[in-house]
Parts: sequence; structure tokens; C-alpha cells
Amino acid sequence: MDEESRYEAVRSRDARFDGAFCFAVETTGVYCRPSCPAVPPKRHNVRFFPTAAAAQGSGFRACRRCRPDASPGSAEWNVRADVVGRAMRLIGDGVVDREGVAGLAARLGYSARQVQRQLTAELGAGPVALARAQRAHTAQVLLRTTGLPVTEIAFASGFASVRQFNDTIRAVYAATPTQLRAAAPRQERTAAPGAGIPLRLAHRGPYCAGPVFDLLEAEAVPGVEEVSGPPGGRTYRRTLRLPYGTAVVAVGERPGSVSGAAVHPGGWLDARLHLTDPRDLTTAVQRLRRLFDLDADPYAVDERLAAHPRLAPLVAARPGLRAPGAADPEEYALRALADRAGAAHLVRTHGKTLDAPSGGLTHLFPEPAALADTGGPLGALATALADGTVRLDAGADRDDAQEALLALPGLDGRTVAAIRTRALGDPDVAPPGADVPDSWRPWRTYALHHLRAAEESRVLHRPRQPARPPAPTAPVPTAPLPATRP
Repeated sequence: MDEESRYEAVRSRDARFDGAFCFAVETTGVYCRPSCPAVPPKRHNVRFFPTAAAAQGSGFRACRRCRPDASPGSAEWNVRADVVGRAMRLIGDGVVDREGVAGLAARLGYSARQVQRQLTAELGAGPVALARAQRAHTAQVLLRTTGLPVTEIAFASGFASVRQFNDTIRAVYAATPTQLRAAAPRQERTAAPGAGIPLRLAHRGPYCAGPVFDLLEAEAVPGVEEVSGPPGGRTYRRTLRLPYGTAVVAVGERPGSVSGAAVHPGGWLDARLHLTDPRDLTTAVQRLRRLFDLDADPYAVDERLAAHPRLAPLVAARPGLRAPGAADPEEYALRALADRAGAAHLVRTHGKTLDAPSGGLTHLFPEPAALADTGGPLGALATALADGTVRLDAGADRDDAQEALLALPGLDGRTVAAIRTRALGDPDVAPPGADVPDSWRPWRTYALHHLRAAEESRVLHRPRQPARPPAPTAPVPTAPLPATRP
């Protein structure tokens, strides 16, 4: 998009571009998302930025009305497999906060200077600024939704000092941490201890939730995952192993998203996170976003796929259909080699028991190292994941990962394609032998989900054949009873 196209999106308050860019108003010093409900500014007062971090770096503060830092992430990072796309996924996963820029660069296989130069050239901000913007958003969420002391929030958000935390919050939100907390709506505040952190996981455009929850319910491994409630109002819960601790997370389907076709327009999914260490908030949120494919651009996907006669009626029936990812890529890869019963057995025999079980959630899925001695393809994959021969983290190179997986014994092309689709979040995968033409690129993964959802709907609603009446049988001749003597 050129700047005139961006300004037209701002004038029309087009939510399709939330997260794709933001705009700042020089006369107010505020930056906003394109769909901000405020009166559109005059063109000569507007500046455009590819990220919130770039706007913050130029001295603009976040709009309190549209909260641009809470908009859906850019769908570009789902598609791009280059160093910038991989870097953005790793920053979202909290790598810079935990390992610094040097750790980020090492994971990408580049020098820190090269990573800095490429991110700054494309996004207007380097890795430190991008991570700082993310920390500020995490802090704002904790201030608005928890009763944690401000000092604890500062370090939980990844800041190195309370002073750095206070300075950043004032620069980004033009308010002190205490003022931010006081301004939060009463219903957002969590008064009860142990109630978890309530969040709204924003998404762009329509979200066809039914098929996503259908899939998660069908795959749920007892002890690690569970889905409860009727279709259209289900809740998905699971345990998570995170860098600093563990979590039990829950995500709601939202009323009206009945399995199959009904969707709701742009908005959010309600979530609640119970973390043993609040420093894991950013990582947990990003993993849920990948699991539910919340940063996708359904407008681009649906427009492209609807141009093909075979897919057009399917897209019309399920606008906003998503391609679920994985909350834990290594876990998904290991589960791809076992059926649901086999995965449940692995959990019972090798999984770590939670210190405090939550309903039916009792275990964490076993780490790869715990399964390295199981033998066979599962043991080979677990060993490769444990020693780093195969990398499936947020910044992994998809082609390199596929090549390494295919080199392992017992992994066929279809299994590797499933791992690439779900664990690595590739939106353009066609399993070997699948009837997926190249004209469906770059959204072949979504096309397959449409075909699968349509087939499952046909099976579910296929009329039952009436039972056939039993065939008439000829009467069995019976011999006359013998005469009885008086």
C-alpha cells in the first residue's frame, strides 16, 4: 500500500488493516490503529508507521480510545519465512526479553548487527524497540486486570528496573502506572486471588470458530486438554509448559459461533490465564494466538480462495475459517506420531504432574528428552528435538525443519506436512498426493481446511437410510401332533 491508500483506509476506518500499519497525528502526538473511531485527521497531519514500536520511537503515544498496541498482529509474519518474519515471531515469543539481541541473532543464524539493520530498514524499529513496545503492552494488561503490586508487574513484564518501567509507561501511554490502573473499567479488574488473568485475544475480520473447536475437541489428550460446553459456547482448556513456569489457559468459543457456518465479525476470543510466573504472560498469549490462528488476514485468504469455482461455495459458507496451529510445536510433532490413546499413554507414563490439578487437567505433556529412550520413530524424533537437530520454535526455518524431519526414520511425507502446517504455522502446505492445485497458493493450508470442514459437515448431516423391513419368510411346515389316547 502507498500512503494515499493507507489514508483512505484511515478515512473509512477500515478494520481490515488493524495491525498492518498504524498512523500518527502530529498535532496531537498520538498514534492510532486504522479503525480508530475518532474523527479522521487531515492528511497533512498524518504519518504512517509499520509498527507501534516505530511510532513510539518517533515520540508518539498510544491512543487511549482505540488502543493500537492491542490490535491483532500483522498477518505478514504468518506468511513470511525470511529473517524478518522469523525474527518477529521470536520477538513475539519473548526471546529478546529472555536472551537479548544476541540470543535472537544466534537463533536466526545472523549477526546482531545484521538483524538490527534488517528490522530497522523494514519496520522502522530494531529488536530492542520492538521488544520494549511488547513489554509495555504486557505491563498495561497486568495493570488493568490484576492486583499485582506495581513493582512485581515491572519485572514480570520483562523490564530490567522499575525506573525503566515507569519511564516506558509514561512515554507510551502518557500516564503513570498508577493512573493506568485507576482508569481501567471495574469489570476488567481481577479482585479474587487466583482468578487468573482475563484477556481478550483480538482477531481481524470474521472468525469461524466452530471448526477450530471441533478439531481441538477431537484431538484433546486427557490430562493435558479438555473441551467443555455445548457447540457455540464451548471452552477449550489446556496446560502449558513455559520458559519460567507452567500455566493453565482457557479460551472461549464465543456465543453464536456454532460449529459449521455461523461466524462473528472482527472482535476477540475471551481467554483466562493462570500462570505460576507472570513473566510468562507474553509467551503464553503468543502461543494461544498461534494455536487459534488469530493473526491471520481472513479478507486476503477468502478473496483469493473464493476466486476458484471449487472453493467459492465453501468460502461463502464459512467466511473467516482459520488454520489452527500448535500451542507447543514440539508437543504437536510428537503427538503426530501417535493416536489420541497413544498420546494419553505418554502423558500418564512420562508426563509431569501439575502441583495443583485444575479439573480434568492434571499433567504437562512430556518434554522431548523424557521420550528419547522410547525407541522407534517417536524416540528418534524426541532425540532430534532434544539435541537441536530439529528446530520447531517460532523462528525456525520451515524448509530446514522439513528437511531435518524427512531425514529421521519413520517419518513419511504426510506426517512431516502435518507438522509443518501445525507446528510451524505454514499457511501454504500441500501434503503429498493431495488434490491441491498451485493456483491456490499462498493459502493451500486454508483450502484444505475448507475441504475438510465441508466433508465433515456432509458426513454429519448425511440423512440416514431408513431401516429395511425384515424379508418375509415362508411358514415352517409342522408335523401333525400324534393322537392322544383317552
